[in-house]
Amino acid sequence: MKTMELTMQAQGNTRCFSEQNLNRLLVAMKDRTLLEGSHLFWEGDFSDKLYYIKSGCVKLTKSTDEGKELILYMYHPGDMVGQADPFFGTNHSFSAEVVEDTVVGVIDQKELEMLICQHCDFAIDFMKWMGIHHRITQTKFRDLMMYGKPGALTSTLIRLSNSYGQQQEDDTVLINKKITHTDLSNMIGATRESVNRMLSDLRRKDAIEYIGGMILIKDMTMLQDICHCELCPSEICRI
Repeated sequence: MKTMELTMQAQGNTRCFSEQNLNRLLVAMKDRTLLEGSHLFWEGDFSDKLYYIKSGCVKLTKSTDEGKELILYMYHPGDMVGQADPFFGTNHSFSAEVVEDTVVGVIDQKELEMLICQHCDFAIDFMKWMGIHHRITQTKFRDLMMYGKPGALTSTLIRLSNSYGQQQEDDTVLINKKITHTDLSNMIGATRESVNRMLSDLRRKDAIEYIGGMILIKDMTMLQDICHCELCPSEICRI
């Protein structure tokens, strides 16, 4: 079977850094190992560090007053995590939870400021990284706010296919990761019951199917039409 598995490293949000500037960043970091279930930081903590994911997975979450968790981002090897404006003495707006045992490189604000002051080309790459962060945030809020829960769900399925997709011989795409209905409901701010109904509707329309507990996208065009997909590049259209 012909497959095309997208690697997390190739999709990392630090692709905008040149090899030289990424090495400068890595040299300035200190490695830290975190166990599954621990946190890089909590909502409200002071933002004075950035974190580079070397292995493992981290999810960025926001909790509502009712205690419901909204999953905003999933970070994988090659991604850098942290507040996109670390120089203004801000506090983190979200919590970063470790999904599986993870190794990160930690860079302090002072080290980052020194790199920016010493190397103009690094400063430009860092601005590109900030721009990517803002674009991802903008497109996710667009999906959540403008086209209802069906649009939010279908856009999330497309993002999952870009992050974990395996292209099949018949042009279908297998999301090679088991995603529960609860996970999907937390990603789009919906109830689990409404996600069940929307997924059942997509199955009736032959847009998706389940194989071994994983979602197979059979009609990508239908999903794109529902969420008014703007065909963003993969570094933006990701989970």
